[in-house]
Amino acid sequence: MSTLLNIIRSQWERREQIFTLAMFDLRKQGRGTVLGPVWLFAKPVVYIAVFWFALEIGLRSGSGSSNGAPYLLWLMGGLVPWFYIQTMLGTGCSVLGRFKYLVNKIKFPIAGIPTIFALAEMVIHLGMVLLLLVVYFLFGQPLDAYLLQIPVAIVLMFVFFYMFSFTASLLSAVSKDFKNLITTLSTPLFWLSGIIFNVYDLGIQWLQVILMFNPITFIATLFRYAVYDKMWIWENPMAIIGFAVVFIAMMVAMVVVYKRTYEEVPDVI
Repeated sequence: MSTLLNIIRSQWERREQIFTLAMFDLRKQGRGTVLGPVWLFAKPVVYIAVFWFALEIGLRSGSGSSNGAPYLLWLMGGLVPWFYIQTMLGTGCSVLGRFKYLVNKIKFPIAGIPTIFALAEMVIHLGMVLLLLVVYFLFGQPLDAYLLQIPVAIVLMFVFFYMFSFTASLLSAVSKDFKNLITTLSTPLFWLSGIIFNVYDLGIQWLQVILMFNPITFIATLFRYAVYDKMWIWENPMAIIGFAVVFIAMMVAMVVVYKRTYEEVPDVI
């Protein structure tokens, strides 16, 4: 517990610097281009359009919900959080190497470095959430209490994948094999996490139970319950239990890995 409190305290004490560095990193991504910030959202928007055309128009596999919500909202409910998660799985697992000058020269708290990256990417994610809500209202969907699940999903996603990024970046710093493992698993996770298929339509009970322990599936489910299915997440208690178990396990793993590697990491980066 003392280690966890130390991780939180070190970031709270540097909160202004963390926010400033996050905004600097965000601006750096669009530097040197005419359109600037537009490119931060261009790729996700293109991906959404291509998947929508391929699945609903091409394969005709999409259909609206019983309450009139279009298939596009269901698709965006999975893809919008996935874009953030994909970045945290990819670049996020080597974020200490990305900001190694903070470790070696400035002696910045290691625990705060993944937060810098996570905050910068969260700004892009919030822009995509805004786009999702624009599409939601353009299709005439109601302003209701179910939408409150979106900020809950955002907070849970931010905290969980911060812990994952921090843990993975520590392990990646001491072992390149771990980084290669995460990179290899990124694409399979997309196809196996219910991003472009409904896990509840599988008809295989044991497989659905396993998928409930996948945090990516849980986050996508929260988004879809808010904008498409119009359900509350507690109506699916197995999903809550599965995410809670993985969340606690991830927190324990982060604390244990940090405690064992934080002295070694500055020497190997």
